[in-house]
Amino acid sequence: MLENHVSDKKSLFPTGAHTELREQKSRSRRVSLVQGNLTGNERAESCGISARVYQNGVYGFSSMAECSGSAAETVLRAAAENALFMDRHVGRGKGPLPVIPCGDVPAGRAIQDTDQKQYIEFAKALDAYIAGKYKNLSSRSVVVSEDSMEKIVCTSDGCDGHICAPRSHVYIVLGAESASGSPLELFHPAGGSGIFSENFTDPALLYPQIDALYEKLMHKREGVHAQAGYKTVVLGGFLSGMLAHEAVGHTVEADLVLGGSVAGPALHKRVASDLVTLVDFAHTAFGAPTPLPVYLDDEGTPAQDAVLIREGILQGYMHSRESAQHFGMKPQGNARAWSFSDEPLIRMRNTAVLPGKDKLEDIIASVEDGYYLLDTTNGQADTTGEFMFGVSMGYEIKKGKLGRALLDTTISGVAFDMLKTVDMVSDTMEWASSGFCGKKQPMPVGMGGPALRCKVMIGGR
Repeated sequence: MLENHVSDKKSLFPTGAHTELREQKSRSRRVSLVQGNLTGNERAESCGISARVYQNGVYGFSSMAECSGSAAETVLRAAAENALFMDRHVGRGKGPLPVIPCGDVPAGRAIQDTDQKQYIEFAKALDAYIAGKYKNLSSRSVVVSEDSMEKIVCTSDGCDGHICAPRSHVYIVLGAESASGSPLELFHPAGGSGIFSENFTDPALLYPQIDALYEKLMHKREGVHAQAGYKTVVLGGFLSGMLAHEAVGHTVEADLVLGGSVAGPALHKRVASDLVTLVDFAHTAFGAPTPLPVYLDDEGTPAQDAVLIREGILQGYMHSRESAQHFGMKPQGNARAWSFSDEPLIRMRNTAVLPGKDKLEDIIASVEDGYYLLDTTNGQADTTGEFMFGVSMGYEIKKGKLGRALLDTTISGVAFDMLKTVDMVSDTMEWASSGFCGKKQPMPVGMGGPALRCKVMIGGR
C-alpha cells in the first residue's frame, strides 16, 4: 500500500482557497510473445505528489517526483504561490467552487505485485495451446498486461480518499490469410478490473475464448466485402459501447462543450430515438460493479452516475467542479488525472447505452438485407459528432438470417443523426475495459452497450 505523506498536511492549506493534495503511485507490467518469442518484458513505476490551489477563478499547480512529507509541503507552497500569481495577472474574480459532500472514502482493495515470471509463464502456456492446436495460422501474439493507479487524495472542502484502481488483461491476436492471400487478423481481450492473480488463475480457462476467436477468424477467411452505402445494421454491444464513448461521450464532456462541441446547443433537445438512454456510470451498474469502478475523483468529488441522454433527450454533461459551476450543474466525480504530475481533466468512467427489451435473435430476424457488426480495432471521432470506425468482424444478414462473414470495412456518420435511427435495442449488455482513452492524458475507461438496430454508412471494397 502507498505510504500516506499527505493527510497530516491540511493545516498547511492556504486559507480561503480550495486545495487538493494528491499522492500517487502508478505501476505497469507487460509481457509480449510473438510466434512464441519473448519480444517484450517491461516493468515501470512512477510516484510523486502534486498540489492544486483554486483562488478567484484560477488554479496554481505544482508537482514533485518524490513521495515524502517534505515534498508535500514543497508542492503546497508552490501551488499556493502560483495561484496568487495567476490571480494577480488574470484576475477573473470568480467565486468559490460548488459545495460538495465531505467525508472519507477508504481503499476498496489492496494492490499486490506479481512476479514477472508469472506473467511470462502464463503467456507461454497460452501460446503453446495456440501453436499446438491451430497449425494453419500465419501469426499469433499473446500479451499479458497489468496496470494500476493508487492515490491518496486530500482536499480542503471535499472528500478525502484512498483510491486503488488495478486492472489486468490478456490480449490474443491471431492471423491468417484469406483465399486471395491477403493477411487477416482478429484480436480478443480478456480480463478487467482487479489484479492479475484475481483475474487469471488458470490459462485453461481462456482456451474457450481462444477457440471462439479462431472460429471467427476462419469465418473471416471465407469472407466477402460489404456493399457500400447507407445500410440497416445491427451493432453489437462492443461497437455500441465504442460509439457511446468516442462519438457521443467526448462531445458531452463540459470542457469540450465550452470549446464548441455539437452538444452545446443540443442541451434538452432530441439527439436520439426514444429507445436510447446513455449513462456514464460511476461504480455500479445493473446491480453489479462496473468494469472500472470509480468512487472518488481527484477533486474530492464523490462519484455518482451521470445521465447524459434519457429517452433520446440530451440531459447534461460530465463535469469538473469548475465547469459545473459555469453551467449551474452538479459535479459527479469525472475529474481525473493520469499521473501525479498531471492536473485532473474531465474524463469518462464507464459510459454505456442502456439495454432495451428486444431479443438479439429478433433484431437479426427483422433485417431483410443488412449487416451484423461485432468488433472494431480502431476509430476516430471529433466534437462535431462525426465518426469513422474500422470494423474487423461482422456478418451479412439476408432475409433475417446470418450469412457470410465480412472482410475489414468501415462505418461512418454523425452520432446524433445515427442515434435517431435506432429502432430496436437488445436486452443484453456487453462491456469492454481493455484500452485507454487518449484525451490529452491516457486514462483507463469502461464502455458498453446492447445491440442496436440502426442505419449507418458502410464502406465497401
